[in-house]
Amino acid sequence: MARHLITSALPYINGIKHLGNMVGSMLPADVYSRYLRQRGHDVLYICATDEHGTPAELAAKEAGLSVAAFCAQAHDAQKAVYDGFALAFDYFGRSSSQQNVEITQHFARRLNENGFIEERAIRQVYSPTDGRFLPDRYVEGTCPHCGYDKARGDQCENCTRVLDPTDLINPRSAISGSTDLEVRETKHLFLLQSKLQHEVEEWVARHEAEWPQLASSIARKWLTEGLHDRAITRDLDWGVPVPADTWPELAAEGKVFYVWFDAPIEYIGATKEWADEDPSTRDWKSWWYEADKGENPVRYTEFMAKDNVPFHTVMFPATELGVREPWKKVDYVKAFNWLTYYGGKFSTSQKRGVFTDQALEILPADYWRYFLIANAPESDDSSFTWEHFTATVNKDLADTLGNFVNRVLSFSRKRFGDDVPEGGTPGEAEAKLGEEIARLLAEYETQMEALQFRKAAAALRALWSAGNSYLEEKAPWLEIKTDKDGAALTLRTAMNLIHLYSVVSEPFIPATSAAMRQAFSLADDTATWVTEAEAKALTAVPAGTPFTVPPVLFAKLTDEDLETYKERFGGTAE
Repeated sequence: MARHLITSALPYINGIKHLGNMVGSMLPADVYSRYLRQRGHDVLYICATDEHGTPAELAAKEAGLSVAAFCAQAHDAQKAVYDGFALAFDYFGRSSSQQNVEITQHFARRLNENGFIEERAIRQVYSPTDGRFLPDRYVEGTCPHCGYDKARGDQCENCTRVLDPTDLINPRSAISGSTDLEVRETKHLFLLQSKLQHEVEEWVARHEAEWPQLASSIARKWLTEGLHDRAITRDLDWGVPVPADTWPELAAEGKVFYVWFDAPIEYIGATKEWADEDPSTRDWKSWWYEADKGENPVRYTEFMAKDNVPFHTVMFPATELGVREPWKKVDYVKAFNWLTYYGGKFSTSQKRGVFTDQALEILPADYWRYFLIANAPESDDSSFTWEHFTATVNKDLADTLGNFVNRVLSFSRKRFGDDVPEGGTPGEAEAKLGEEIARLLAEYETQMEALQFRKAAAALRALWSAGNSYLEEKAPWLEIKTDKDGAALTLRTAMNLIHLYSVVSEPFIPATSAAMRQAFSLADDTATWVTEAEAKALTAVPAGTPFTVPPVLFAKLTDEDLETYKERFGGTAE
């Protein structure tokens, strides 16, 4: 049985992320990790904050903190939100860790020894006022294409055109605001990706047929256009330092590695962070180094939005190939399109869209987890609207699942007391139900293993609906008037469905699943999944088992709630 290594794109450190970021990486990775664990697999789910680069320094400056202090605070703030969403990382690290510094420097030295790094002189903007070279985002000015006066030196946020700092009209330093800027020559390290083009092409060709079309088409597009040599160092105060034993001159100048060089390496670094917490029982290297060998090879799955795909399917594999060591490379890339807000961008500055901390202030995590995965932007971009969210919560969660649980348990307690009722022999209706549940469970498993999350959610919803159909067919509220044993059988069968739902719904709605499961006092309830035979039999909760009625699992959202949310977060993309 393979071991499953799972990573999701590292959330950047400068601020709490919006719902699109959550559904495009961390949440589906968590759902998949939970499912695999339930099925008995050895799983390691790793993530971390991405802490280097210009935006981190600028955000720290704005907050009036050192970069180290800002990143430490921001890491804890993000981790609190992810805990709130019940993301079950095995470890949530930091790209600024000493472990990542050491491994990144090791990679750089090996690439240099193998002839894939070259020192080159380039011309770059320099600020005499600040006494430093200015990386692209440290230069602001007017966009030459649209006239936006707050364009950055790498891209105009207004028209999205990619820029070079020297393209800007009336450029100024983002640090001091000084317009006294010069263009000077300086040296940087370049990763010679062009020399690795054919190796990357061969590697992608071996994997792309298995990947989703979104991931393979993006990788193929970049390779068709050709891999260019890329500068992998920057003039920043915060980052992984260029090692002085290999490049003493650049180290003396304070050069650090570019964030997109060290960030993917942090997947390895964070695994070592995890192992270093308990080195007697955790072996980080077996997950990453020669990990394809032995009886339990590692299957590595990455989750990310489409903007991250080139870095993970082309650039990081090029780095790993150039190191000439047996580091584990990704097997499957689960790429997502965008989640938009009413068809437009989420925007903190314009107060448009829901950010993850705000989402948890409004409603518990399971509302968001289910909605986001059931509407994940897998094949196309998808749009978040409050109307769609409200309808999904009310129909799927409140009516189909929550109401089923409440009315079954409440009615049984009212008519039979606080124990699962006894009486009645399963008949044709129960046999038919068991077959349908087993069929739908197999469909759910198939879609989860294929990482088709919307289809998996549809299969889960169909499982819930099957219980309602059975209940409507048997109508125990009428049945009890003429056949008390028959009503007891119906309710006992329905309670077994609730228990089954509590097990198989856990990847999507873990808190609600726990509440459903805890409703039954089953001393030996250690089930992690439901077999086909168990799904057909529906006897996991025997007669006489004490139970309680949990609080309402999902509250219905009202028209007033809908209008309140739209007013607070913006109800259109304008």
